[in-house]
Amino acid sequence: MLDWKLLLSHERLGTQEKPILREDAARSQFQRDYDRIIFSSPFRRLQNKTQVFPLPGSVFVHNRLTHSLEVASVGRTLGNIIAKGLLQKNVDVHPFILDSIGSIVSTACLAHDLGNPPFGHSGESAISRYFTQTESHNIQSLIAPEEYTDLIHFEGNANAFRLLTHQFTGRRQGGFALTYATIGALLKYPCTSTDLKNGNAPYEKYGIFQTEKDTFIQVAQKLGLRKLSNSGHAYCRHPLVFLMEAADDICYQIVDLEDAHRLGIISGEVTKSLLFSFFDPQKDAESLQELQSLLSEVSDENEQIVILRSRTINKLIEDCALVFWEHYEDIMNGVFYSSLTKNLTGSSKHALQEISLLATEKIYNSKEVVEIQIAGHRILGELLHEFVSAIRNNDSLYTTQLLRLLPTQLRCESDNTYHQIMSVIDYISGMTDVYALEIYRKIKGISFSVIR
Repeated sequence: MLDWKLLLSHERLGTQEKPILREDAARSQFQRDYDRIIFSSPFRRLQNKTQVFPLPGSVFVHNRLTHSLEVASVGRTLGNIIAKGLLQKNVDVHPFILDSIGSIVSTACLAHDLGNPPFGHSGESAISRYFTQTESHNIQSLIAPEEYTDLIHFEGNANAFRLLTHQFTGRRQGGFALTYATIGALLKYPCTSTDLKNGNAPYEKYGIFQTEKDTFIQVAQKLGLRKLSNSGHAYCRHPLVFLMEAADDICYQIVDLEDAHRLGIISGEVTKSLLFSFFDPQKDAESLQELQSLLSEVSDENEQIVILRSRTINKLIEDCALVFWEHYEDIMNGVFYSSLTKNLTGSSKHALQEISLLATEKIYNSKEVVEIQIAGHRILGELLHEFVSAIRNNDSLYTTQLLRLLPTQLRCESDNTYHQIMSVIDYISGMTDVYALEIYRKIKGISFSVIR
């Protein structure tokens, strides 16, 4: 069984020094992690990265930054609920450490989208698509098979782990030098792309590039995570990952619906009906009566939906916490691989399924979303073509000047083709939507007056 003493390690990656546990400190080690993320440049850049819908015009919708902040808020509450339960179970861990679980989960939530490229999820597929369709560059013949698998199945989760743990040029060891507990809570898919390809991991995606494999193994062993097979490098999940994942699932499902209403894609009547469907008429009769009474005092439809959204998220938090305890033994034995939201029952399960179907039909295939996906594929594909071609054939003034655009800490001095390509991906995936468009236009010689 996994050991909470190891799982909640407040030691930091990249340093041999063991931090002292001080209950009277103004900030715990885990709160320091939170601050390191929120004051970082990659986190600030999330404000100009698409969540689902294009960046706001007259109607403000969520971007990656506002989404991450909301996920962190939900994650903190989930973490606090589980911490109280562990205290009641008399888990052999210092109460001060257990009380920090909310901070650990919140920090992981804050950082969970740091590796996502511009233009939403289409950015990930655009990067994968480029390397899948670049046989003319003979890239596959220049790198190891497992490295090529990373490129043709680019994964934002793995990119977040790289961003937070990799020692870039001129930077300190351990990247952000976060605590092992926080890193563990972020490892949604603790395996490499080859583990997934070879059937050694029971996950939907992978979370570790080949460049960070050794670091990942160090983290997994430090946390006492269970290795899933004798071959490969797949490990079981850290228990707090389930809370981070649930917070993300709750927010994007419910808030995407709210954004779709704000943009006029889904009517207020349909939106309210969907949110009401999370409450069982019999089991939640008291809550429904109170909710109906509150809504009768509010005439503004947007405000009604805000109230409904808030109560729905609160119910889902409670439901997911119950699922965590129901599967606690399997989670602690490292044999539970599903998400908490997928194991919901009753009205919450049916309501989420209904929203998922509607989202696929009305939201994720809406004109606004499709347009940003097309733009992402075109812009990122062209940027990758220019920069990858330059690092492979840096034989002109143009390519030399182009590569000077890469920040110093991202430049690769190695002759290793895979590492060189990863340095380009570091640069492009870290761009905001606005900056990617700006660089694309400059490279293509397209004149423009204002970039919004």
